Amino acid sequence: MESIILLVLMFAMLYFFMIRPENKRKKEAENLRNSLVVGDEITSIGGITGTVCAVKENTIVIETGADRVRIELTKWAVSSKNAKAGEQASK
Repeated sequence: MESIILLVLMFAMLYFFMIRPENKRKKEAENLRNSLVVGDEITSIGGITGTVCAVKENTIVIETGADRVRIELTKWAVSSKNAKAGEQASK
């Protein structure tokens, strides 16, 4: 009986320390990708930074650099969202 309780306790600890936080991070990343709007500054998983120009169902178009190069990326390639360009200038 004690070994069963110990086994259940170990699985509970595994869930609360490994599985639950990972699911929470995935959900936050999905919310971030779904909340992208035109004008957001983003960084891709490859390190490309730029401003969102268009948002489609599964992809986004970003504009990078002073020469205004446009790149189409899938939404899952977005790593983080930075402050908008207008918000940075006002701070």
